[in-house]
Amino acid sequence: MSGFSIVLQERHASALRETLSEVGSSSSRIVLFGINEIASDPWDRQRRSRLLSYQIAEGDMVKEADFMAAVARCKAENLVFGVVREQVPDGRAITEEEDRELLARLRQQLGTSAQLASLGVDKSGWNAHLWPDPHSAIVADCVTILGNQLALHGLHGQGSADFLARQDLAFGPKLGADLRRLRVGVVGCGATGSATAMLLARLGVGQLALFDDDIVDVTNLNRLHGARRADADAMRPKVDVLTREITELGLGVRTAPYRGWIGDTAARDALKACDVVFGCTDDHDGRLLLNRFAYFYLVPVIDMGLAIRPAEDGRIAELGGRTTVLAPTGQCLICRKVVNAETARDEALKRASPEEFERRKREAYVRGGGEPAPAVVTFTTATACMAVDELIQGLTDFRGSGWRWHGVRRFDLLADRKPGAERDEHCPICSDTDYWGRGDMQPFLDRVGQ
Repeated sequence: MSGFSIVLQERHASALRETLSEVGSSSSRIVLFGINEIASDPWDRQRRSRLLSYQIAEGDMVKEADFMAAVARCKAENLVFGVVREQVPDGRAITEEEDRELLARLRQQLGTSAQLASLGVDKSGWNAHLWPDPHSAIVADCVTILGNQLALHGLHGQGSADFLARQDLAFGPKLGADLRRLRVGVVGCGATGSATAMLLARLGVGQLALFDDDIVDVTNLNRLHGARRADADAMRPKVDVLTREITELGLGVRTAPYRGWIGDTAARDALKACDVVFGCTDDHDGRLLLNRFAYFYLVPVIDMGLAIRPAEDGRIAELGGRTTVLAPTGQCLICRKVVNAETARDEALKRASPEEFERRKREAYVRGGGEPAPAVVTFTTATACMAVDELIQGLTDFRGSGWRWHGVRRFDLLADRKPGAERDEHCPICSDTDYWGRGDMQPFLDRVGQ
């Protein structure tokens, strides 16, 4: 294994800090982790493991009944057993011995393949180790706290780059250093996606995964950043065009292009390897997949869209860009009524069985493609800027208010809005926490047919 990291839900991290600091409390707590196994990281082709905080177990390590109950859940639900302790100065040797003894207990119950995650917390932050065997522990590349922000602890990677000197004057070198280490996905490389990818490259992101199934068409040239007439004539894939343009910047950004639909199994490792994903697709089924992915894998998805509605008198009736951050504890795209389940169903049918789609379309069982949506490069780019600004906000909190979970910028009215939405108490994604941090399971994301 070449890499190991942990993502803690902010609600779990806060509860653990509070519990461990209580006078007379137990010195350790049990946390059950979902698993994100990445068979081949798209940037280094090595296996990676990311553990996702799923649930804080009841009780503590001292009581045998509590320990056995947690072990039983790990066995039944394919979870990893974790222990969290308050960090004690110069106590590493003692902790290592405790971890070895605990791993031996786990293997008596779960077999020799059982692993142990060991976390420590103090005033300076979090650190973590993974014990795949009793002989040596793997130090976590990073411990991420995901909630109202995206807090990164213990990064072991590059510093800020020289071309970011002016950016460092605004936010300090930590932002550039964090971005150089991040793996960021851009799903949909059209108008907003191409602008987003180019902005991220210049912002200093070190690794970019680009997902799109489309080729450059002449009608894309008014808004597709980096695309040329020759690309349209040659029908080049959009991901290849963006890869070329980002590589020619010479900023050291490593790209991983994937031509295909985001739900294809060939793209799965690349998607799961991302620390942040930008949703730039107009595909309802793709948005539904990313909607689930954000909560299952604790990877924040910054979804965006642009609506231009011309009026009959030739003026503009509506012109607005939208960004929505998907992560616990924000509301999902379903509750915000951004996606339409029937449209997503029709898109899935068209992709899987075009002939059946056309037959049902003739019989009016599914919707047709409709007219192309209006698109203007200044507004698609402005929407991409809104989304990338949200990543900066998540990492730096420069606004002092955490994520803006859902925002609309009315370009025609020169107004910013934060539309509210009622959370469906029965929503399995953002109301029921059973999927939050669940990670790998069959079928993928618990979607039928995946």
